[in-house]
Amino acid sequence: MKSATWGLLLLLAPACRAPAPPARARRALHAPRDVRDTLALRDSARSVLRRPRVIRVPTVVVFWLAAADTLSTGDASSAYDDLSYYTEQVAPDLKDAGIAIVPTTADTVYVEGPAHRRRPVVLSGLDYPYGYVLIDPGGPERILTGIYSDDDLLDEIDAYFDLDQDSTSVSPRVAT
Repeated sequence: MKSATWGLLLLLAPACRAPAPPARARRALHAPRDVRDTLALRDSARSVLRRPRVIRVPTVVVFWLAAADTLSTGDASSAYDDLSYYTEQVAPDLKDAGIAIVPTTADTVYVEGPAHRRRPVVLSGLDYPYGYVLIDPGGPERILTGIYSDDDLLDEIDAYFDLDQDSTSVSPRVAT
């Protein structure tokens, strides 16, 4: 009788536990409340950084590709620190101009144009595995590889997005 009672208790014990939340809910329990993107490009475990971005508005994409792993530790660390520093320096100006800034570690970015048509911008195989992509949907993108100082980066952004107050609005031309 005692063994039957213990057997019954062992069978019922798992059924008495509170049910585990589904896998999706378990992941949400461990995710931070604020899931906005940060410029922490090196955290390649973040799936939001690995997923190709779809750009619909004027945006500066900051990219750090997996190919940066081929750099020496010192070079990679220095490049990452410089990229992060200069990006943080221009971020307030981008916000004031209404230009989004988006980090990615994906090899491809998609630009969504009229009629929701997407075109890919492939970032792998460039001179450097890190840099910036200036995107204004409806026009050609500008890829800036490597490190740009905050002044040089702002000059490129001003010229591409035509932010200079003294100039007239001119669409960028596609060079073939």
